[in-house]
Amino acid sequence: MTEVPTMRPLIFGEVLFDHFPDGTTVLGGAPFNVAWHLHAFGLKPLMISRVGNDERGRLVKAAMQNWGMDLSGLQTDAVHPTGTVQVQFIEGEPSYEIVDKVAYDFIQADELPALNGPWLLYHGSLALRHEASATTLSALKKNRESPIFVDINLRRPWWNKDQVLSLIDGASWIKLNTAELGEIYPQTVDQEERVQNLAKLVSQQIILTGGEHGATALSTTNNNRVSVVPETTSPIIDTVGAGDSFCSILLAGQLLGWPLEVTMKRAQAFASAIVGIRGATTQDLDFYRHFTRDWGLKDIADV
Repeated sequence: MTEVPTMRPLIFGEVLFDHFPDGTTVLGGAPFNVAWHLHAFGLKPLMISRVGNDERGRLVKAAMQNWGMDLSGLQTDAVHPTGTVQVQFIEGEPSYEIVDKVAYDFIQADELPALNGPWLLYHGSLALRHEASATTLSALKKNRESPIFVDINLRRPWWNKDQVLSLIDGASWIKLNTAELGEIYPQTVDQEERVQNLAKLVSQQIILTGGEHGATALSTTNNNRVSVVPETTSPIIDTVGAGDSFCSILLAGQLLGWPLEVTMKRAQAFASAIVGIRGATTQDLDFYRHFTRDWGLKDIADV
């Protein structure tokens, strides 16, 4: 059985409901998805986010409580509603209509819980589109010396290049896909040159994902590269949350001290399983038990 790590994952950002064309509604938001998976793998994440004082907000709290998650970082907003996203599919790829000025845009620094002990801080980019949450994250970073994992999710029109580069600068790890790398450096045609530009800002690793083409982890301190490709031929339901599931295992690998090659293979295997379900998360315990058993992790029922 894998030992429990001394460092906990501190997850900052959006929690929302994804609404699908078939009428299905699934809990989501990249940071929430990561936190949900990490908890299933016994790593006790603390999710910092904000929901409305509404039915959706109560559903978020109930789901987290039933899953056994720590709710001390989940704030309640009396004015703004819980986040929602309309998901559409264009040639099999998801597109997102993201509602503006929702609760996770207004995460408050003065409502953060006490944060004792060592943490690995993870955050994305969407929840920082408004000043309130961006200021809170800045305060969180200022008061701690935690290693930082940045998961870039560029959603038009909710990002700008200067802010994204500022978020990346000084991060230990960054994960993004090849299309996002091209959007950050649109004037640079050569992919390798784009990577080298990014490497100047990141202290440890860049993880570049490419959907069906797999992913590559690139060390920024040496020339080490590890690549993986999907091996499964299972039917794909949708690809929503595939990158988030990959990211959750990258964090697990850092926290548990797995070799990079092992981490990447496990991340790819988990992402390949996620695309076989509707949405980014599931409350099916058996879905996770295949991985916890094979990887020597705690069963979620014992967390």
